[in-house]
Amino acid sequence: MAQDRPLNHDEMLAVLDWYRAAGVDVAVGEEPVDRFAQRPPARITPPPAVVADPSGERPAETPMLGGDPAEARSLAASAQSLDALQALLGAYDGCGLKLRATQLVFADGNPQAEIMLIGEAPGAEEDRQGKPFVGKSGQLLDRMLAAIGLDRSKVYIANTVPWRPPGNRTPTPEEMALCLPFLHRQVELVAPRLVMTLGGPAMQTVFSTTNGIIKMRGKWSSVTIGNHQVEAIPTLHPAYLLRNPAAKQQAWRDMLGLKLKMVELGLG
Repeated sequence: MAQDRPLNHDEMLAVLDWYRAAGVDVAVGEEPVDRFAQRPPARITPPPAVVADPSGERPAETPMLGGDPAEARSLAASAQSLDALQALLGAYDGCGLKLRATQLVFADGNPQAEIMLIGEAPGAEEDRQGKPFVGKSGQLLDRMLAAIGLDRSKVYIANTVPWRPPGNRTPTPEEMALCLPFLHRQVELVAPRLVMTLGGPAMQTVFSTTNGIIKMRGKWSSVTIGNHQVEAIPTLHPAYLLRNPAAKQQAWRDMLGLKLKMVELGLG
């Protein structure tokens, strides 16, 4: 049944929260517009592709939209410290995610830590605070770490993508290609002895696989991230655990596996 009464204060706030979670952050007009009643726009003819030079000395080229992955790799490789890498990312405009994000979410924790945690991308609270895993899923992650004697002073936390995708959507392959060189350099500079990935997308990125997280979680593998080879284990994302509490027992086994590997390597 259609609602004909005005929304109350709480209902209006709920609608605004829903819009924000969906990535709506710009009002385009004060009056509603019936797009179905409008005439369809005229077909836009795409610009012609760049063709080879008539002399035959140049190959045909296709214009690239957005940033250049080669430029991202060159910039990332030039960073000689984490501070320099963070500054480069802060000034980098090649990835469109930056345009919609509030700020860069670079990392949290101890840069000298021997254990590194890698998630997928910042959420709304992370976007506001500029640190990874500070919302409800971050609070759960802190409890998971505490259960095996760890905290943020003993680990280093980053994401595969340092800006929040609109509406918390999964980053596109193009966005990942532009951000991945910076993650690789971040791992190289930290040089952790152990890596734990959080969630399916982070696992697929770090392990270079299309397998699902349920199949891969809890299994150690030797992976190469950039030029750094490290033992890594995937586990479920804390946000998934909040939605599926029954899966916490699987994540607990993964955390115990991390603790056991720490003991084997003599890590504190």
